[in-house]
Amino acid sequence: MSDNPHPLWQRCAAAGLLAGVIFVGGSYAWLVGVRAAAPPPPTIATSVEVLDRDGRLLRPFALPDGRWRLAADPGRVDRRYVDMLIAYEDKRFYDHAGVDPLALLRAAWQFVTHGRIVSGGSTLTMQVARLLEPRPARTLEAKLAEMRRAIELEARLSKTEILKLYMILAPFGGNLEGVRAASLAWFGKEPRRLTLAEAALLVALPQSPEARRPDRQVSAAGAGRRRVIERLEKTGLFGEPEARFALAADLPATRQELPNLAFHAAEAARHERPAVAVHHLAIDAALQERLEALAAERAATLEPGSSLAMVAIDNASGDVLARISGADPRDSSRAGAVNLTRAFRSPGSTLKPLIYGMAFEDGLVHPETLIEDRPMRFGAYRPRNFDLDYQGTVPVKRALQMSLNVPAVALLQAVGPQRLASRLNAAGVELKLPPGEVPGLAVGLGGAGVTLEGLTALYAGIGNGGTVHPPRRSLDDAVLRPDTESRRILSPTASWYLAQALAGSPPPRNARGGLIAFKTGTSFGYRDAWSVGFDGLRTVGVWIGRPDGQPVPGMIGREKAAPLLFDAFARIAARPASLPAPPREALVARNGELPPPLRRFQGNEVHTGPAGAPQFAFPPSGATLDIEPSDPVPVKVRGGEGLTVFVDGVPTGRTDAAGIYFWQPAGEGFVRLTVMDAAGLSDSVSIRLRSSR
Repeated sequence: MSDNPHPLWQRCAAAGLLAGVIFVGGSYAWLVGVRAAAPPPPTIATSVEVLDRDGRLLRPFALPDGRWRLAADPGRVDRRYVDMLIAYEDKRFYDHAGVDPLALLRAAWQFVTHGRIVSGGSTLTMQVARLLEPRPARTLEAKLAEMRRAIELEARLSKTEILKLYMILAPFGGNLEGVRAASLAWFGKEPRRLTLAEAALLVALPQSPEARRPDRQVSAAGAGRRRVIERLEKTGLFGEPEARFALAADLPATRQELPNLAFHAAEAARHERPAVAVHHLAIDAALQERLEALAAERAATLEPGSSLAMVAIDNASGDVLARISGADPRDSSRAGAVNLTRAFRSPGSTLKPLIYGMAFEDGLVHPETLIEDRPMRFGAYRPRNFDLDYQGTVPVKRALQMSLNVPAVALLQAVGPQRLASRLNAAGVELKLPPGEVPGLAVGLGGAGVTLEGLTALYAGIGNGGTVHPPRRSLDDAVLRPDTESRRILSPTASWYLAQALAGSPPPRNARGGLIAFKTGTSFGYRDAWSVGFDGLRTVGVWIGRPDGQPVPGMIGREKAAPLLFDAFARIAARPASLPAPPREALVARNGELPPPLRRFQGNEVHTGPAGAPQFAFPPSGATLDIEPSDPVPVKVRGGEGLTVFVDGVPTGRTDAAGIYFWQPAGEGFVRLTVMDAAGLSDSVSIRLRSSR
């Protein structure tokens, strides 16, 4: 008889229990040690993304090795896909610490009973570990390293962050990584809203991304999708009718290109801020897409070597809503890689509205003032109209609508070419002159260079009541350029006069006039055709020509650019927004109802009277006055009787017996003051008002 009082089975059980305790204790200690020594969370490089004003993807850029790997957020991925992924790949995902012992035991049992690997027992965290640190050999050592890395990830990251890593790194065939790149390439959409069939395919693809590519292995892709649907139907995640409908859905036959909108704007954003991963542009993706489609249609009808560009700007904010340069950036025959929206070209007659607006401000003319269109010399300069004909005496607004050259040059001589250049500069519109040249009368007819973006911003300012905003290309501009601010380039009254006149311009054939205010322009030698117009909300600028500057017979603004401008507004909205209402100071009158000096333009003589005519004693012409918002500006006039003071052509009040008048400015900017006596004699000065704060 044995001296041991305990039976053998009890001793074996105790030994087994002790071994189990030691194993569990050792495993726990190992787990604690692994978690404590876990390295920091990994940093993953993702594709640079350029987004529109509402966060929609305009264009992603591939990684240096050519892979598409877009940042993903589980909160912005269809919840059904997330639920299906977890239910299929790792149903205890939220309960384990990176390794699921039950899944490992199940995989081991299946291997023993089937003689082959049926399932690997890998959790989603283990799959992320394998994606972060790929190991070519599927050995026991590799599996243990994968398990250790999974535990480390769980120690440093939340479950949502681990899901995010999977949705960024999972392979989906070819150079596609992550659920967003896959959804865009296979379905042409972001994964925010997926059908059951689409979600099932995205769950199945990472298991065998090349063997199940739907564009190459249709049957394998269908079988993988079917396996996911049939297994998850049994879990009650969805019903049999929905499963049957999903199984009958077509698989994507081809891989679609990822979004490639606003090519040049996206390139510029990336070039200007190469370290930024996500760029937020002011562009409206829907508007950009519509105008790009229009540009492609129209470019196909242009002469060989010719191209086009369009810019759309929001009047009230200066936001660049769309930017198109050419129809295809890959078309070298049309210099597709060149950003023509920021190239300096001769603007033709498109600067004329600013000349007229300054003349309105100065009190030189009113839209109903009569002006002469006849052969004239201005020193050695003799301008001629485009059609080589003359219209005689016409109202000023008609001269602008017909784009007559002689009246425009006469008004430019009165307001001054240097003042025009200064006004453009104040509006943020760069004017490029030939080397060694100074602004002359030819500037008003295209004798200088401007960019399409700058010109469109100028017209947006006119449509915004005379206040121009620097073009805002990026929503981050407030951070990038905190010193930018709006500028007053014309008074609201002068801007309204211009809008009404330009709305009456003859529209192109088969188009309805009166809906937008627009102007066309043609540069010397038929090199550039322009058309710029605005409604109550937006401004669109159009340029057509050869990027190399060669002339193109028939390249006329009214014939080539204006139809494209009207088509652009038709693509933007069913009907253009109404133009602004007239300001209170606007003088709506027929020619015979105007003050005598405004009935006919006679050059500077109308404002230069004989001896005894009124003259400004203060302020002097060209002065810059610092003003306070609540303080009036004193105006002092010498000579004359019955003196009336005009501000930008609008009568504001009379001086007292001593010739003094206190005028309350509306704000900062350039102002033209005119004083007129009872006999119609007058004097004018131009000043700039600046806030003293």
